[in-house]
Amino acid sequence: MSIRVLLADDSEVVRRAISRLLEQDPEIELVGEAADFAQTIQMADELRPEVVVLDLHMKDEGQISPVDVKSRLDRSTPRILAISIWNDAESRALAKSVGAVTLLDKMDLSNDLIPTIKQFTAAP
Repeated sequence: MSIRVLLADDSEVVRRAISRLLEQDPEIELVGEAADFAQTIQMADELRPEVVVLDLHMKDEGQISPVDVKSRLDRSTPRILAISIWNDAESRALAKSVGAVTLLDKMDLSNDLIPTIKQFTAAP
C-alpha cells in the first residue's frame, strides 16, 4: 500500500522538482499539488492524503495562513511535513504551530524528504 502525499508549494518549479523526487519511490503516491493554502485545504478534504508536504511561506491571495490550514485539516488528520528555505527560530515556531511533525530545509529535500515521509507514516 502506498503512502498518499499532497504537495503544497507556491512555486511551480519547486513542486515539479519535489514531485519528480517523490515519483522515484514506488511506496509513495503523489495524489495532488496545491499552489496556495486555500487549495491545500480543499485538496486535502477531497483527496485524503496521509501526508501534506507544506511550504510554510507560500503567498496566498486569500489571506489564509498556515495555521488556518492545520485547523481545517483536523477532520482528515494528515501528518504535516513543513518545508522552508529558512530554518530559523521563527520558521520552527511556525512549523510547530501548524502541527508539523518536523521542519525540513528545502535545500536538503533530496536527502531527507522520502525517509522522513516513511518514518512518520510508519510510526504508530
